[in-house]
Amino acid sequence: MGKKKADSEKGHVFNIDKEQNFSKWFTEIVNVAELADIRYDVKGFLVFRPWSVLAMEKMYYHFEKALQRKGHNPHFFPTVIPEENFELEKDHVEGFTPEVFWVTHGGDKPLEKKLALRPTSETAIHKMFSLWIRSYKDLSYKTYQRANVFRCETKATRPFLRSREFHWIEAHAAHKNEEEAKKQVNEDMETTHEVMHDIFGLPFVFFERPQWDKFPGAKSTFAADVLNPDGKVIQQPSTHLLGENFSKAFNVTYEDEKGEKKYAHLTCYGPAISRIFASVIITHGDNKGLRFPWKIAPKQIVITPIKVDGKTLEKAKELKVRLEKENISVIIDKDKDSRPGEKFYYWEMKGVPLRVELGPKELEEGKITIYRRDTEEKEEFREKEIVRKVKEIAKEYDKNLIKEADNLFEERIKTAKNKEDIKTALDTGKIARCGFCSINKEGEKCAEVIEKEMKATVRGKNLKGEKPEKTDKCVICNKPSKEIAYIAKEY
Repeated sequence: MGKKKADSEKGHVFNIDKEQNFSKWFTEIVNVAELADIRYDVKGFLVFRPWSVLAMEKMYYHFEKALQRKGHNPHFFPTVIPEENFELEKDHVEGFTPEVFWVTHGGDKPLEKKLALRPTSETAIHKMFSLWIRSYKDLSYKTYQRANVFRCETKATRPFLRSREFHWIEAHAAHKNEEEAKKQVNEDMETTHEVMHDIFGLPFVFFERPQWDKFPGAKSTFAADVLNPDGKVIQQPSTHLLGENFSKAFNVTYEDEKGEKKYAHLTCYGPAISRIFASVIITHGDNKGLRFPWKIAPKQIVITPIKVDGKTLEKAKELKVRLEKENISVIIDKDKDSRPGEKFYYWEMKGVPLRVELGPKELEEGKITIYRRDTEEKEEFREKEIVRKVKEIAKEYDKNLIKEADNLFEERIKTAKNKEDIKTALDTGKIARCGFCSINKEGEKCAEVIEKEMKATVRGKNLKGEKPEKTDKCVICNKPSKEIAYIAKEY
């Protein structure tokens, strides 16, 4: 990073082996594709550039559409949280205090009370729940907000993957009882699958996290892990069963059908859009650069005149209008100075799904050539068929990316019978699946062994209902296995 803009010009050919040198690949693609600039003078904060923002706006749209369809209403809550709010829930404050940025002055005058830049918003939203919720008729009460959150990360920061400010959606809900709260947690997991997998094309495993690794203040935490080529997992959307812990701290109560006062059962859900964006570029990118899924590509089609003159530009504009009427996003490459091959490489690196090529031959014959970034194949057809053909390809495009990503992900989960098997799996960039004594408190000592000896963590148990065989033993303590657990390195 920190290179001049020349790195992203059309003469620059991106060609880095992603599997062999993932770290360099990621650093360079963020730079040359102009996704972000880290030269802002505050560590851990970056400038998001148009090519990433255009994609993330579409990602927000799909998540928000799903949440609203399922009854969540949008709110905007303040960025700052009073210190007294933040300290009402003991486990929560202990979990987040080391990461909090504090506002202590207004101008040159000290504030009477410190304000926290929100690391998450339970302590802001639940305060308002206590004012808004009165009766069982108000429940389930479901809200969400787009928000920037701030955490003073002490680990090394990296664009999109780990930063001190990230962009996300957080959804919060209050329910009559634990049964309704659990239904919400399941709904959150379904939302993750239908958006993050079926639209963004990201394969993952949804885990119930171990009790020692749950969200501060929660009864249980469930989270989706996505795997990187270097063998490290990224935690993506998590959903939390908070129980009555926060409702008791913030007096979130309702009157039930019998007129009795009850504490609401609370849940929260947090898809971090900027972090999911990292997984999108990592999962689908290749040695040429980015490959965006169709529905979230910053631009879905680039029209590239072979010879930039009046005739080709006029035709390009005509095609652009036709496609945009069908809600297909289009950009025209009007660059007269670069050779066609340079322009082709540039837009392939930028991950545009389809390239429409227009040359003298195409204009004369009334035909166009389309290049597909997913299959790297070209196809020629009549110009009048462009809308039909593009829609046809779009349906195939994401299916191809998803199938490829799913296959790679499944190949990287390996069953381990002992510590040596786990080490082999981790050393070769895989997730280890093994027998484990427990993801409750009694398994914490075994997890500490894994962390110390293997520099890895117990991610939890797969929520698909896997059960150990009667003969299975914990890979660390050799006691009978209560769980099938997954072990991986993490960011």
